[in-house]
Amino acid sequence: MVTRRDLIGKSAALAGASVLISRAQGAAASQADASGQGWASSYSGSILPPQKPGEPGRDYTPTITPNGSTLPFKVVGGVKVFHLVAEEVHHEFAPGLKAHCWGYNGQVHGPTIEAVEGDRVRIYVTNRLRAPTTVHWHGVYLPNGMDGVGGLTQRPIPPGETFKYEWTFRQHGTLMYHSHHDEMTQMALGLMGMLVVHPRRPTPGYKVDKDFVLLLSEWFIKPGTARPDPNKMSDFNLLTINARAFPGTAPLVCKKGDRVRIRFGNLSAMDHHPIHLHGHYFKVVGTDGGPVPMSAQIPDSTILVPVGSTRDVELITDNPGDWPVHCHMTHHVMNQMGHDIPNMIGVDPGHLDHTARPLLPGYMTMGQEGMGDMAEMGMEVPKNSIPMVGGKGPFGYITMGGMFTTLKVRETGAETQADPGWYQHPPGTVADRATAAELARDGVVLPKEAK
Repeated sequence: MVTRRDLIGKSAALAGASVLISRAQGAAASQADASGQGWASSYSGSILPPQKPGEPGRDYTPTITPNGSTLPFKVVGGVKVFHLVAEEVHHEFAPGLKAHCWGYNGQVHGPTIEAVEGDRVRIYVTNRLRAPTTVHWHGVYLPNGMDGVGGLTQRPIPPGETFKYEWTFRQHGTLMYHSHHDEMTQMALGLMGMLVVHPRRPTPGYKVDKDFVLLLSEWFIKPGTARPDPNKMSDFNLLTINARAFPGTAPLVCKKGDRVRIRFGNLSAMDHHPIHLHGHYFKVVGTDGGPVPMSAQIPDSTILVPVGSTRDVELITDNPGDWPVHCHMTHHVMNQMGHDIPNMIGVDPGHLDHTARPLLPGYMTMGQEGMGDMAEMGMEVPKNSIPMVGGKGPFGYITMGGMFTTLKVRETGAETQADPGWYQHPPGTVADRATAAELARDGVVLPKEAK
């Protein structure tokens, strides 16, 4: 039997527990906001009403898109107005390789769109292609009719017409946009871009010095041709960062001590990309789902960016030099690979060259020592094609290509993204040939050469 006294005691206990839970939730929310990891609004919480349009420099540090640009906007009646134009673009992937692609506003990939949580945005999309298209706002929480899926949430935008998309941002983070009509064709030809939404209430005193945006993608352009092949399902032969392949990629320029954020997005057709940074470690601070709580951030030097995802990392550039940033899948740092060439590694050609040249003038056996030396030969390649690897570096030929760029950290300067040139190493800090005296001093005995 439950007495009146029991009932009063249990009610008091429940009320006390409710107060404690409420306080704990409030403290957790305050702590999250103070650390910069909390959302001012959330998918499950209340809708953040439209706010005064955020301004670059005042409300956020503008992002930098190497080899790209940021889409301009104007404010009309408190709404940020953008205009995207889908059109054919003659695009250069690297010196010597151009192709007829599809892009936005005259570039591949499209310009980065920036906004602030709570901004009301209106984006006009004009279709100058010969095919219908749409734009999907990848990862954005918005009304269903603005999601941009042809045939499902809207009718496709016919050639020559302009459609309007409009919503209020209820989140912040690194997002993307791309065609969602005949995606296999239209994304393979370049119709994609990055979308960055900054927090409405950033952490007081917390600010990054450089905020980079890198969109990863892959293509197949048969050597000698000038149009990406959208029907390719594997063996992509051109891997890009912001639609550029090394040696056409621009460096990420910073000064020592900068707090740097790098936002990676991956809209490749089939491949995930483990992006590795040399000379530093970073912390993973965000995904396309939102910020990662500080308690869950782990140090790393390689981040796997899955297809259709974004990953944000932050680091302090405390180690001067020219540091590679690249996909660690070895074929992803190559250009226009020849997948059907025979494997010649370790083959001794003997007198084959001498014997073959009367029949094939200029014949030369290649590949028996790998691809590195071949890159420096400067041999002819098919028209509108580039060598499989690299470009000139300060110590010789850099035998990498594709999804490869550099983080250039300098002691001073680096306020702009102008390439500062190659790093000047302090004396005694470059690996070089060991002297006989050094070997003798340290008791290093060299193995005898094989007979």
